[in-house]
Amino acid sequence: MRYVCLITLIVPILSAQDGSAIYKERCAICHDMPEGRAPALSAIKAMTPEAVYVALTSGVMKSRAEGLSTPEIFALIGYIAPTSGQAAASFTRTCKSDVPFKFTQNSPQWNGWSTSATNSRYQDASAAGLTVANVPKLKLKWAFNLGDIPVARSQPAVAGGRVFIASQTGAVYSLDRETGCTYWGFKAAVGIRSGMTIGEANGVAAVFFGDGGANLYALNAESGELIWKVQPESHFGTTVTATARFYKGVVYQPFSSIEEALAPDPKFECCTFRGSVVALDAATGKKIWQTFTISEPAKPTAKDAGGTQRRGPSGAGVWSTPTIDERLGVLYVATGDNYSDPPTNTSDAILALSLKTGELLWTRQLTEKDAFNTGCSVPQRTNCPETAGPDHDFGQPPILVSLGGGKRALVIGQKSGMVHAIDPDRKGEILWQTRVGQGSPLGGSQWGSAADGRKVYVAISDVAIGGVADPKSPVGFRLTLDPKKGGGLHGLDLKTGKIQWSTKPIPCADTRTDCSPAQSAAVSAIPGVVFSGSLDGHLRAYSASTGEILWDTDTEREFETVNGKPAHGGSLDAAGPAVVSGMVFVNSGYAQFGGMAGNVFLAFSAK
Repeated sequence: MRYVCLITLIVPILSAQDGSAIYKERCAICHDMPEGRAPALSAIKAMTPEAVYVALTSGVMKSRAEGLSTPEIFALIGYIAPTSGQAAASFTRTCKSDVPFKFTQNSPQWNGWSTSATNSRYQDASAAGLTVANVPKLKLKWAFNLGDIPVARSQPAVAGGRVFIASQTGAVYSLDRETGCTYWGFKAAVGIRSGMTIGEANGVAAVFFGDGGANLYALNAESGELIWKVQPESHFGTTVTATARFYKGVVYQPFSSIEEALAPDPKFECCTFRGSVVALDAATGKKIWQTFTISEPAKPTAKDAGGTQRRGPSGAGVWSTPTIDERLGVLYVATGDNYSDPPTNTSDAILALSLKTGELLWTRQLTEKDAFNTGCSVPQRTNCPETAGPDHDFGQPPILVSLGGGKRALVIGQKSGMVHAIDPDRKGEILWQTRVGQGSPLGGSQWGSAADGRKVYVAISDVAIGGVADPKSPVGFRLTLDPKKGGGLHGLDLKTGKIQWSTKPIPCADTRTDCSPAQSAAVSAIPGVVFSGSLDGHLRAYSASTGEILWDTDTEREFETVNGKPAHGGSLDAAGPAVVSGMVFVNSGYAQFGGMAGNVFLAFSAK
């Protein structure tokens, strides 16, 4: 995943540098009283942190940042870009009920990334509470404002009559499922990309998650009080995107990184991060084991033309939640690309690890020599590896499915546009491979597929991104999306990989800007129905038998919310809908790649 939030790097080093002082010395003269092309500070705060970083290191503001060290630049970004200490919605309790939170494994729930340890993202009929007949009756029941940062992406957990949701303001909320009122709020140190997982810690129900600074938390699910907070991985670029997996008293948390986004900086020595998975005691947060996706730390390699040292191998971060194989006692993870040379055989791969020890049991690489960083995307190709891509790594987890007759498969979609089925009982032997999309660094199948025992449902991004000059932007340009390209949903037979049906995307309306029909968000399924969100702001329900659209709601509008301040919907990306007890819960708003900004969490009901 080639673009990530640099804000995740800021908090650990802010104590050493005063971003406010740097701003006053170098920036305030233009941005506190803006004239001409200089934007106001408020306009800069609406930008993503990575856009600010580009402006300071290689864009129009490079001269103003001349002589600043990397920590000073990050401190400055921490001051002028949105941070977790700002922009959060109110934590005030509004729920009047004193009914205690009760969590039982067999009650209707959507716990973590998926409803099961196999990562099927499939909710059975009794827990879903929805049928093919009443899905078209779904209507908005309540909306919740997630704060002022215009990206809504955390996978919600729904259990015990409550909804647990986080935001990139660093806020975590416990909401009433039926009304959306607030039971409690908690502020993490950094913005949160990952989803929420419910389990047990010291005999009480707990909420487990990670933030953008690689801090891992356990909160009391009833009160929101902190049980423990740890940071088991110390590399400066480490972040958490994957939702944690709770299983039999252990929390399994993968780590990804922002390091490849730093590569365009000619002063940056790329790269040293190694992806990993850590197993923690759920009661205490104590590390049980940690396994790196690259066995040895990076070493110095060649120097570039300017004399900057390069390092490698690196990368192979894990962007998605682990899959549990209870039969074999194995944990499966899908890895990202390498950031630098030399490429390894554990990037763009499925890794099988022992649940108890973390030992690497086998690996199946599905794209070879995929070494890439964002330095390959600038004219100077700073820090770009020799292979230069294609950046077709995995952003989603494998789904463990039964094929009948004792045979099983791990099924996964890839950014290459391919869907793979491999045999977990034969060390990842390939069973079938089917192309469903063109593929690109942000194309193919992005964040997640769903499987119902007969088919696997795969949504396609293939988003087409361009850029136009924009003198009002500090980086001199803005991203644009092609309103006619991208998208589509496919139903594939699990045994053979044969495409059973395909539904074409719906092009964006001519009146809608910053729009794409790409379907990057994770897919969710219930009996007879598949839910898929789009960058065009629409959440649609499709027939699992034919692909026919059964229900369509447009979320790109303003909403009155249960927590007072109006919120706006936009592109749907990253996390997918959670379906529990007759209700559908989904985020709306994702502007990171030129899409439509938004900050709302929505609850729909057929009643």
